[in-house]
Amino acid sequence: MEKLLRTQPGLKKLYLLLRASDSDAATQRLHHDITGKDLFTVLRDRMGADFDSFMSEKVEAIVGDVSLVNLGLNDGNIGRKIKEEIDFIVSSAATTRFDERFHVAMKINTMGALHVLNFAQGCPNLQALLHVSTGM
Repeated sequence: MEKLLRTQPGLKKLYLLLRASDSDAATQRLHHDITGKDLFTVLRDRMGADFDSFMSEKVEAIVGDVSLVNLGLNDGNIGRKIKEEIDFIVSSAATTRFDERFHVAMKINTMGALHVLNFAQGCPNLQALLHVSTGM
């Protein structure tokens, strides 16, 4: 995500699917657990005082869950909007615990990949789907 934002000036919008209780919690998780990390130092330094507005313009946190049908996008409007707008999906959601309970790993790592694929099939402008896996 950081490299895309730093090296692709033509990037219009990045939708980031996050497990959270609501959109405020997803946005807080985005700022605390992702963009607040040291990984974003180069981009933060380059953007200076404009970093927060740049991130707000380019990245939208979406409440969802790959382990659920339709990625848990219960609000039909947001699901339709995303399907119409996106042209590239990167799926890296997974449990990386190698001692995870089987049904939990299956729900996230296997069924999650299937749910992302099913969602992608409904995206008319999709150019590519990249699935990054732990190999679990």
